[in-house]
Amino acid sequence: MTKWYRENAPITADKLADELMRLKRGSVSRRHFLGVTGLGLATAVLARQPGLFNSTAYAEDLGTQMSIATWPNYHDPATFEAFTAATGVAVEVNVFGSNEEMLAKLQAGGTGWDLFVPTNYTISTYVKLGLIDELDLSKLPNYDASTENARFTSEGVVEGKTYAVPKNWGTTGIAVNSDKIKAPVASWKDFFEIAMTEGDGRAMVHDYQLTTIGNALVSLGFSFNSIKPEELAKAEELLIKVKPHLYAINSDYQPAMRATDAWMTMCWTNDGAQLNRDMPEIKFVLGKDGGEIWSDFYAIPKSAANKAAGYALLDYLMAPNSAVKEHIANGAPTTDSRVLKLLPADVTSNKIVYPDEAALSPLEFGAAVTLTDPGRAELMARFKSA
Repeated sequence: MTKWYRENAPITADKLADELMRLKRGSVSRRHFLGVTGLGLATAVLARQPGLFNSTAYAEDLGTQMSIATWPNYHDPATFEAFTAATGVAVEVNVFGSNEEMLAKLQAGGTGWDLFVPTNYTISTYVKLGLIDELDLSKLPNYDASTENARFTSEGVVEGKTYAVPKNWGTTGIAVNSDKIKAPVASWKDFFEIAMTEGDGRAMVHDYQLTTIGNALVSLGFSFNSIKPEELAKAEELLIKVKPHLYAINSDYQPAMRATDAWMTMCWTNDGAQLNRDMPEIKFVLGKDGGEIWSDFYAIPKSAANKAAGYALLDYLMAPNSAVKEHIANGAPTTDSRVLKLLPADVTSNKIVYPDEAALSPLEFGAAVTLTDPGRAELMARFKSA
């Protein structure tokens, strides 16, 4: 066997795993890892492939680990595994149940996040408070603003500067186990009434003021975004009345719904699609009386310790060939026409994921004022402690 062949022979799976563990422990450099495993050459080749890796995004030293803050059940783990295999950067996932939690964590400092997933209505507040960076779009060659649906993506741009790029959009509806709940559920008024009757002890609301207070307001005929004291007082009266009948206040409701401990819950699009896919008896309903339509974004905190890795992962997530796998696994609708073309027909025809316009028309995007409104924050605190 020649010396050249011994040095350039394909790496075995065991050797690759060993080198990856050495990299994670910090006992070898990323340069060593990419060189000895051959991934340095592989990454260089992939960088020339459209829609995969790009030399601009991967030009800097990415380190060995990074952190993303996001929502429950919101990513395909295989996405992060593929990113790690290609770059040597391990991805730590931090899960949150509300934008208020994310805001408080960022304001406290020292989050360790290199990338996070804020909702549309929060971005202007993050900019005003100086908590997120204006994005350097030259480091995101896989992002194409021209292919994005402006209906869902405009709030990432503040005063002409791009601070966030879209992940996906969706709605907040009602997931109901039709084997357990026989009464028709078509509105938020129905939701709260059934939570106190047929669904007594089996209903869940989010640990998130925007949706829990917002949907209570809608059920009473008010705006999802209301901050009027007299309307909030009526919403509080309803929430305090329903609380003894609830199974839980929790934004991660899939486990309880799957175990049939809970029969009905406030539910985001992606969770509704996942639950219905695995348990067809769990239906997803949009309130005919209103509710929320939303879009989520990716942004980089000013305090990020590894911004190079944040950009690299973000660029990877923006590539249509990566994003389409995320959307299929996640269940949330895409904002990117390039990705929409790659999605299978059974996804694009799914009315949970892509509802008719008539079902969307009563819904409201969250308003920035609700994020920091003391009246809503205090109402939620009283509801949870009651």
